[in-house]
Amino acid sequence: MERMPSWIRQHLAALRALLVLTLILGGLYPLAVTAAAQLGFNGEANGSLVENAAGEKVGSALVGQNFTDKDGKPVRKYFQSRPSAAGDGYDMLATSASNLGPEDILDVLPVPGATNTEGEPDTGKRSLLTQVCSRSRAAGELEGVSGARPYCTADGVGAVLKVFPAVGVPARVVSANQACPATPFLAEYRGVRVECATPGEDYAAGRTVPVRGPAKAVVPADAVTASGSGLDPHISVAYAELQAPRVARERGLAVAEVRRLITENTAGRALGFMGEPAVNVLRLNLALDRG
Repeated sequence: MERMPSWIRQHLAALRALLVLTLILGGLYPLAVTAAAQLGFNGEANGSLVENAAGEKVGSALVGQNFTDKDGKPVRKYFQSRPSAAGDGYDMLATSASNLGPEDILDVLPVPGATNTEGEPDTGKRSLLTQVCSRSRAAGELEGVSGARPYCTADGVGAVLKVFPAVGVPARVVSANQACPATPFLAEYRGVRVECATPGEDYAAGRTVPVRGPAKAVVPADAVTASGSGLDPHISVAYAELQAPRVARERGLAVAEVRRLITENTAGRALGFMGEPAVNVLRLNLALDRG
């Protein structure tokens, strides 16, 4: 019998290899991994879903969520999560960070009456510093503590000056993030009266001077900054402790009881030494609801 040409044998060998590898890697291996996951790690493999006392699935232990009302205001009887930059907040289809860094300290002030390219009112753009300042102020008001923070004004924006000329003796100073008619956070800078900022005016030529101020932060960092994924389900123990008196007051509980629940829902450092202890907000709020 005449032997097949070598090129046909090569193609048949390649086809057999394709079929065998498809069966193993595309069928048997995924089935084995799925079976192992379902048998040994069923909860994690199915999203670590968490149920309330009624047996309803209310979220995942791996993904954070907001505890706010229809107007976006915090529900006072619940512990609040950290801010999220994922979509409108904890959107799994838009997981991301804000990509803003520590040098993002100047706001783009909205111009009254102006519109954007889509005809919508001009809303400007808040810098990372102003976002941190406004969140700290809001958290302070919610918890009944000082929301003051270094490099922040009392009205919750970044304490940043624009000094003219950029080099030499100052002749004009503007509080860049405080739109007129706001009262500047600083009356004078090097003997020059500080002005409020006029929306739409170009201050790029001035020297940027952030002003630290004497304030010390009471509100923890994770209460004012978003995580890298925007989906972090945890808060720090410090932030949970800050919220404990409010939650206890709203629920008519002893603060000690709320702190006990915080401890029960606190995860330790990974492998005993990596990271910091953290509190799962969803599990803690469900523990409160169960009483």
